This record gives sequence, C-alpha cells and structure tokens, in this order.
Amino acid sequence: MDTILELDKVVKNYPSFSLKEVSFAVKPGEIMGFIGRNGAGKTTTLKCIMNLVHFESGSISAFGGDMTENELENKQRIGFALSELNYYPNRTIKQLMNVTKRFYKNFDEKKFHEVCKLFNLNINKKLEELSSGMKVKYSVAIALSHNAELLILDEPTSGLDPVSRDEILDIFREIVKNKDRAILFSTHITSDLDKCASNITYIHDGSIIYTGTKHGFVDSYLFVKDKTKNKDLEKEYIAFKELDDYVEGLISADKKDVFLKRGVKPQEPDLEQIMVYLERSKNNESFTL
Repeated sequence: MDTILELDKVVKNYPSFSLKEVSFAVKPGEIMGFIGRNGAGKTTTLKCIMNLVHFESGSISAFGGDMTENELENKQRIGFALSELNYYPNRTIKQLMNVTKRFYKNFDEKKFHEVCKLFNLNINKKLEELSSGMKVKYSVAIALSHNAELLILDEPTSGLDPVSRDEILDIFREIVKNKDRAILFSTHITSDLDKCASNITYIHDGSIIYTGTKHGFVDSYLFVKDKTKNKDLEKEYIAFKELDDYVEGLISADKKDVFLKRGVKPQEPDLEQIMVYLERSKNNESFTL
C-alpha cells in the first residue's frame, strides 16, 4: 500500500470560509503533522475525511479505496478523536469502553485493559475526572484496541503539560515504529512536530501551502538575527521585525549568500519561527502600535 490516506483537491465552502482544493497524502510509517493557525481549516479537513461534513468536490481515499463508498469498513481501520472528549462525562472509562466496543468487530477488550495499564489509566474514573492528557491516552487506547491502522487526531497535545506531551509523543513514535500504521494529527504546537513528525502539511486560510517532509520544509528557510540593522537587507526577508538591538526575520535558503556577504550569518530555523514569519508575511502583520 503506497498511501493509507489521500486527499485530492477537496473543496468545502462555508459562508465565511472555504477549503480550496486541499490535497495531501499520508503513507504507512509516517507521522504527519497538520499545522496552521486557528481557523485555517485543520478541523474542517479532518471532519471531511471522516465524512462528518460533506465536501462539494474532490476526492478522499483510504486504504486504496474511496473513503465514502467504503465508509463503514474504513472506519473500522481508523482511530479518530476530536480535540476534546465531552460526551457522557459522568460515565467511567470502563462504561465507555463497553459502549464503544460494540462498534468495532475487531475490538480486543484484553488489549484495551493492557494498554490502559501501560498508560496508567484508571478505568473506573469518570471521563470528567480525567486530565486532558489522560483523555488523549484514552482515545489512543481505544484506537489501539481495535487495531486501527490510521490515527486521525485533532489537537491531541493542546493543553497538556510538558511531561504529558512528551509521553504522548513517545506513544506516537512507538505506534508507527513497524511502518504498518500512520498518524495524522493537527496541532499548532510546532515544538511537538520538531520531536516526532516525519512529514508536514501546512494549511493557510483553507489552502495547502506545503506538504512533504519536515526536513524539506525546514531546509527551505533560514532565520536571521541582524545586529547591524542593515536597511538594505530588509527587501530580502520573507518577513521581519525590528527589535531594540537587532532585526530578526525569515529568509529563503537561497538568500543565504546575500546575508553572508554583509557579515550576517543566517541560522537553521525551527518550525515555530518558520510558521510565525510565514503567517506574518501572508497576513501583512506589522506588529506596530
């Protein structure tokens, strides 16, 4: 199987927002980070994949077949969770599991209990008593217990403390280790992607502006701190801001020599720096008062 999931020119129109021919693919063994600002279209795209909202045109395929034509079968093979579990808050994990397992023909209750033990999940706790991190672990435990080959998670690490986030990312890496499963998760916490993502899909205002390897994305840009505050270099930036003692900003990697000739040494950026300055450029944000 070359791809587990593929979107081809998916369009979804709302009165004030549209997905504009969204296309990307997820392969076995990949952790795909789906990034963009709040409101960029991440959750809408995930809902289109799961047929929770109907898209106007384009196609979505999973496991080699059309997602909607094979919806029931495909959903047996997908673990899906939105950003916050809020159904049946007064039910325990055990009670929720007893309901959920009825929907999956391959649900392995023994494996569920084993994973909960591994995650230190108390199955007698009510959903409302769980921390955000424990709710994510519960969603992953359900997915692993029906042998999901693809996990689709919406902001799974949002609101978690650093230790819990690190635990979740370790779990993600373990899930794809054998190259037979994949994870697609949306996030705006770019440091999580620095630690675990192999691929990035970046959406801005409903349009995909990059999809591919994380390294390919990062290698396309350089970050600059210019203490000389050279005005002649301002036109070379994708976007920049002027601070008290220096100018900092993002440049294309092919601009490196321009800065080196002026005595300014660009650095490799992290994902947060890239995202901040790309968004600033595309939204023409000046950060001036």
